[in-house]
Amino acid sequence: MKNIVLCLFISLLPILCLGQNAFPNTIEMDSTMTSPTASLDDIAWLTGHWEGASFGGVTEEIWSPPLGPSMMGSFKLVVNDEVQFYELMTLTEENGSLMLRILHFDKELNGWEEQGHPEEFPLVKITDQALYFDGLTFERTSKKKINIYVIVDSKENGKQEMKFPYAKKSKLKSH
Repeated sequence: MKNIVLCLFISLLPILCLGQNAFPNTIEMDSTMTSPTASLDDIAWLTGHWEGASFGGVTEEIWSPPLGPSMMGSFKLVVNDEVQFYELMTLTEENGSLMLRILHFDKELNGWEEQGHPEEFPLVKITDQALYFDGLTFERTSKKKINIYVIVDSKENGKQEMKFPYAKKSKLKSH
């Protein structure tokens, strides 16, 4: 009987631990967590023009340097030379930590979210190379490469962690 209970416990252990952090590169905030102390200086390395490939097309993110105390970013997905959607983003210093806000728009700039209700991602954890927001992570792998990980929840596939690898472009130029 003890062996059966021990085998059952050992077989369930990975499932129990998985619930603590279901994805390897992102963290979902729960009610027991608080945002760590941080400032825009901790993520100023994100400043610049970044380009990658995801969703069968070209992805682009552009982040302004810290000013006022915020950073402004934009995202664009282009597939087969056609814009699929845009994002407008802000990183702001609030209550001694950081908050990421995102608004999504279709190619004609019609908003996805209800007006006045951007998606909010409070900071969950900070390391030397990454900032973990609630369900979204910015990871610096070198001075010219970053990964952005996002938990995407769809009716078809449930929750999945998606990776967006980017390389820094030297300067803004047309394609």
